[in-house]
Amino acid sequence: MIIALIIIGVIFLFGIFFYNSLIGKKNQVTNAFSAIDVMLKKRFDLIPNLVEVVKQYTTYEQGTLTKIVELRAKATSGNITPSEKAQLDSELSSSMKGLMVNIENYPDLKANTNFINLQTTWTESEEQIAAARRTYNASVTDYNNAIMMFPGSLFAGMLNFQPTPVLETAAEERKNISAKDLFNN
Repeated sequence: MIIALIIIGVIFLFGIFFYNSLIGKKNQVTNAFSAIDVMLKKRFDLIPNLVEVVKQYTTYEQGTLTKIVELRAKATSGNITPSEKAQLDSELSSSMKGLMVNIENYPDLKANTNFINLQTTWTESEEQIAAARRTYNASVTDYNNAIMMFPGSLFAGMLNFQPTPVLETAAEERKNISAKDLFNN
């Protein structure tokens, strides 16, 4: 009888430890995603200033600038899912990269101190977002390993823990960049 109580007690303690461990890992994933959100907010706040400075020097990039402003407005409107936000972020990044390449055609803009400061801040924001994405994916991998590996896989389904997808790079961003193509457009 005492041995059965000890076994039940050990199983109960293991269950509490396992459950708390999964909750901690799930909260770590949420925290890592919120860090990405904070970095994206910083970048979204930077966009209007960058667009205004570029508008003063360019006349041919209005379509790109309009698209960037619209994407920013959608991304900051709220009530969008994390996957929608990731999609908008990908589209925005692509548009901004195109804009930054086209700015090579405007020597006066490249020499503008405000633009140089904004471009430096933009680059720093991009690096911080990349670091936050790596942290998020590491947290998701740790969480997914905990619920998919034995013995966690036995209990995670019963406790309604589901795998979380990692952030992936869009297929077009994985292609090799041709400097020749960038400067011929």
